[in-house]
Amino acid sequence: MTDAPLQTRFQEIVNSVRDRLSLARSDRPKIAVQVGHCGASIGASEVAHAVAERFSDTASVITAGCDGACFAGPSVVVTSKSGHVYRLDYMEPDGIGRIERALEDDVLIVHPTAAEDFIGYQHRIALENCGFLDAESIDDYIAHGGYSALVKALQSDPADVIREVKDSRIRGRGGAYFPAGLKWESARGFSAARRYMIVNCEEGEPGLFKDRHLMEGAPHRLIEGACIAAYASDATDIIFYINAEANLSARRMEVAIRQAREIGLLGENALGAEHDFNVAIRRGAGGYVCGEETTLINTIEGFRREPRIRPPYPVESGLWSRPTVINNAETLASVPFIISNGAEAYAQIGDGTDTGTKIINLSGAVRRPGLIEVPLGTTLREIINDIGGGPPDGSSINVIGVGGPSSGIFPASMLDTPIKPGFLHESGVMLGAGAIIVMDDSMDALSVVRNLAQYNANESCGKCTPCREGTPRMVEMIDSMARGTATKDDIDELSNLARLVNDASLCGLGQAAGNPILSGLHFFRDELISKAKS
Repeated sequence: MTDAPLQTRFQEIVNSVRDRLSLARSDRPKIAVQVGHCGASIGASEVAHAVAERFSDTASVITAGCDGACFAGPSVVVTSKSGHVYRLDYMEPDGIGRIERALEDDVLIVHPTAAEDFIGYQHRIALENCGFLDAESIDDYIAHGGYSALVKALQSDPADVIREVKDSRIRGRGGAYFPAGLKWESARGFSAARRYMIVNCEEGEPGLFKDRHLMEGAPHRLIEGACIAAYASDATDIIFYINAEANLSARRMEVAIRQAREIGLLGENALGAEHDFNVAIRRGAGGYVCGEETTLINTIEGFRREPRIRPPYPVESGLWSRPTVINNAETLASVPFIISNGAEAYAQIGDGTDTGTKIINLSGAVRRPGLIEVPLGTTLREIINDIGGGPPDGSSINVIGVGGPSSGIFPASMLDTPIKPGFLHESGVMLGAGAIIVMDDSMDALSVVRNLAQYNANESCGKCTPCREGTPRMVEMIDSMARGTATKDDIDELSNLARLVNDASLCGLGQAAGNPILSGLHFFRDELISKAKS
C-alpha cells in the first residue's frame, strides 16, 4: 500500500501534461482524423496526410483510432474554437473544404449523422473516448483522466482492489466469462517468486475486431487496466500477446508502452510505488487456436501452437510454470471504470443478473456494420435493427451467426434473444467473444454451416484425435448433403459425431466445433433434411 507521495508525483505529471497541452493548443481548433485498420483500407491515412498538410499550422491535428462506426469512414471529428463539435464522415483527401466550412461554425446547419445515431444508442465503457483521443499521445489520455484509476489502485491494498472487481461481478470478455476478480485472487494465492500477466489480444477469429479497435484507439486504457490487474494479482511482468497480422495495433501499443515508461508509469517502482511493471509485446504464432490460453502460453515459450492438458490451470502453473493471469483486452479496458467509479456503478449496468457492457462486432448484411458496446441483456433485434440499421433494402435476414465458428447460427425468429455470457440457446449458440454476422436471403443455412465447419477443420491443431479426425469428417458429411447423396440416417450420424467431438476434444476449439452443426440442425432441420434422401 502506498500513500500521499504517490498522488503528489502523479499530480506533477498531470500538471506537466496540462502545461504542454495548453502551449500546444491554446485556443486552436482540434481536428481528429480516425485511422484504424478499417479506415486505412479505404483511404483514412491519405485523409490524415491531407489534413495535416492543410491545417497543422492553424489547428491541433491528431490521429485517433476508429470509434467503431466503420461503415461511415474515413471519419473526421472537428472541434471549433467555440467548442462546437462536427462529425464529418465518408471523407476523401480532396474533401478538406468540408473541414474549412466546419471551422467557420456559422455556415453549417448540423443534423445528427448516421454514425452519431449509431453511437448514441450505445453505452460505452471500454470504448470510452475511443476515436476521439490522440491514439499516440499519453498526454491526451492523462488530460482526460487517464491513469487516475491506476493511482487509486496503487494507494489501496491489493485485496481491496480484488474485492472491488469481484463486487462488480465482471466476467472475462474473451468468451469463457470466468469472473475476473476470482482469477486474480487465485493467482495471488499460489506461492511463487514471480507471477505473469498476459493480455490476450490474439483475436484470430473471423468476425472479431474489438481488440484491434481498443489497441488502435485506446492503447493507454489497456495498459492502465493491465497494470491494475497485475498489481492486484502480484504480477510484475505484463505481456501483450498481439495477433501476428495486427501491425497497426502492435505499433500503437509499442508507442504507448514507451511513453508510459518514459514518464515513470511503467518500470521498476512505478510512480514510486513498491511494485514493478515490466511490459513487453509478443506477436501471435498464427491460427485461431492461439487464442486458447494454454496454446498462447506454449507459443510464447517457443513450443508448437497446441493446447496443454488442464489441470494445472495457468493461475497455478502457466508461463514458465509460474502463476499466470490471462485476461482479454476488453475485460481490462473496463477495469479503470470499475476502480474509478466503484463496483456498484458497474453492477447497475446490465440486466440485473449479468453486469456491465459487452462489445459486439457487427458485420454482414446490415446498413451500419461496426463495433458496438451495449449493456448485457440487450437483444439481437436492438443490436441488428436499431443500432445496425437492419438489412439493406430489398433483402431480409435469413441466418444470424453468433459467437463465431465456436458457436452456432440463429434464424430471424430468434431476434428477441438477449445477449448474455455463455449459451444463448441449448442448441449450442453462445455469445462467445461477441461476433454477430448477419446473412440475408442470398445465403442458405447449409452453406453457412459448411463454411463454419470447414473453418474449424482448417484451424484444428491436430493434437487430439476427436478434433483432428472429427472436424474434417463433419465437413465431408455436410458436402454429401449438399450433393444430395446423404440419407436421413447420415444426418443422424452427423448430429452424433458433432456431439462426440464436443464432448471428447481437448480444448475450446474442438469442444465447440460441433455447435454450428447442432444449432443448424435444430433451427433449420427441415431445410437440411430436404437435402437428404429418404
